[in-house]
Amino acid sequence: MKGSTHRRCYCRDPHTGRPLGKKCPKLAGRKHGTYSIRQELPPREDGARRSFSRAGYDTLKAAQTDLDHVRALLALPDADDPEDVERIAELLEQVADDKAPLPDVEEIRRKLNHGLDLTSRLTVGEWLDTWLAGKKGRRSAINRDEGNIRVHLKPRIGHLRLDRLRVSHLSEMFEAIAETNVEIVEANAARRKAISDLAEIPWKGRENRARRKALKAAIAEMPPFRRVVSPSTLQRIRSTLRAALNTAISQQLITFNPASHVRLEAGRRPKALVWTEERIERWKRTGERPSPVMVWTPEQTGAFLDHAEKDRLYALFHLVAFRGLRRGEACGQLWADTHLETGLITVAKQLVVDGWKVYEDDPKTDAGARTIALDSATVRALELHRARQAKERGEWGDAWVETGRVFIRENGEWLHPSNVTRRFIELYEEIGLPPIRLHDLRHGAATLAHAAGADLKDIQEMLGHSSIAITADTYTSLLPETDKAIAEAAARLVPRARMPEGTGRAEESDEPGGGEAAVTGPDGAASSGGGTAGGLPSAHAALTQPEPEEESKAEPDSSEEPPAQ
Repeated sequence: MKGSTHRRCYCRDPHTGRPLGKKCPKLAGRKHGTYSIRQELPPREDGARRSFSRAGYDTLKAAQTDLDHVRALLALPDADDPEDVERIAELLEQVADDKAPLPDVEEIRRKLNHGLDLTSRLTVGEWLDTWLAGKKGRRSAINRDEGNIRVHLKPRIGHLRLDRLRVSHLSEMFEAIAETNVEIVEANAARRKAISDLAEIPWKGRENRARRKALKAAIAEMPPFRRVVSPSTLQRIRSTLRAALNTAISQQLITFNPASHVRLEAGRRPKALVWTEERIERWKRTGERPSPVMVWTPEQTGAFLDHAEKDRLYALFHLVAFRGLRRGEACGQLWADTHLETGLITVAKQLVVDGWKVYEDDPKTDAGARTIALDSATVRALELHRARQAKERGEWGDAWVETGRVFIRENGEWLHPSNVTRRFIELYEEIGLPPIRLHDLRHGAATLAHAAGADLKDIQEMLGHSSIAITADTYTSLLPETDKAIAEAAARLVPRARMPEGTGRAEESDEPGGGEAAVTGPDGAASSGGGTAGGLPSAHAALTQPEPEEESKAEPDSSEEPPAQ
């Protein structure tokens, strides 16, 4: 197909105003005018001619380079493939109309080979909106993806072409988020310091009032307290983008998913820690929690339940504390799925908060739909709760709203899960207990079950986890008493001829019959007799030493002389 370069200018006849074109006498000079290119394109289906034209080149070399570029693009499709020939022609037409740069030859070759759209100018932001609009699944998951797109992805990479998104772009995005985290920490510290200084300024006195006014004005100008983006949140941001790009690949918009190759710090689940006396003292001094996930001791849990026993939500807190239901599962529990006669409940529904609106949904995971056995104390608490609910139903009469749920408002309407959390905080603050989240009662239930001898598989089924790794990594903490018992039981497994001083055990006496006798096991090794060290029971049956044989219980013959020294 024909193509050419030519030089032209925009000079006009001073009398007629018409362009001079090639008749301009100044064209004899090499620096006058600019160069243009024109390349004929494959005709349309109706036979109409079309061409690629572009002007404004300062040199003939630049014009010839672009003309060769256009011809290289036209040479990409096979001559006997009219569909690809048409796609290249449409691409060049659009590039000419948009006055856009010529696309890379190798990129267009790749798109042709994979059957991708050649003329798309789809941006990352446009695609994320399209993907989110068509996403199906849980509303909570969709809302999480929407937040990641709105807050992080679109502001930082939404303007980029979807087909030109690279790993380097994502690395820069996550580095920018890390830098913003540093700014947030510094801004929060400055605001916290200003508020602390304000609290120390006396109220009385003209000078003090002026200082307070100036400091308040400065605080008002500061950015509000904000949360940093944690490593786990970064992982969720990448997960949202990776899912959207995988869908783009399936629709042949792109062939590579850069989100699968960007490296991030691992988002580790926080370990649950028990509120020991030392941790409570440190919290009172500094106001800092040792871990985002804190668990009450059995004594602290008992104190809370004793205080909350007269509250109308006591049975809910009791159920969460001992059987580990999620907040939404407890609020969504139905009487039809609660069988107090057999001591079983089936978790089949949950209430989920979307903004402030509450809706009903299935359990969080397939494993979340489960049947849980109840202890007698929990059954009794639910029986008393049912009796109180029947009394309230009678008092409200026709105004009662029948929902069939176990835990409801005074008139029968759904409980708002956020109000349950607020009431929980009010109750434990009334008696000065260290702070935990309502969800941490669930961690406490796992800890209590673990201390009582339940294995991880039992705890996994009780909590409704899809993976036992989650149970092992996050939801089980050793109570100090249990930890001590395990340590003592492990120490007893190692036979010693003479116990170190300070262990609290009687040492072997050099005199015959003195102290505690050494016991010889089946393999001839000496082991200490007697019960559990320190008077503590074994934490696990497998670690408890077997009862010695009758022969080994016999005292050594006092007539035998001690061995020679």
